[in-house]
Amino acid sequence: MAAFVSKTPSPADLERERRLAEALRANLRKRKAQARDAKAETPPKD
Repeated sequence: MAAFVSKTPSPADLERERRLAEALRANLRKRKAQARDAKAETPPKD
């Protein structure tokens, strides 16, 4: 059985995590904006 050693992440790992988190937030903002635009373009049903 392997023993897992807890180590502090390197600065490169921290930077990668920060960039990934920012990319996820940007993607979510873009998807929300697209959903709002798509909803606004559809005519209301009678």
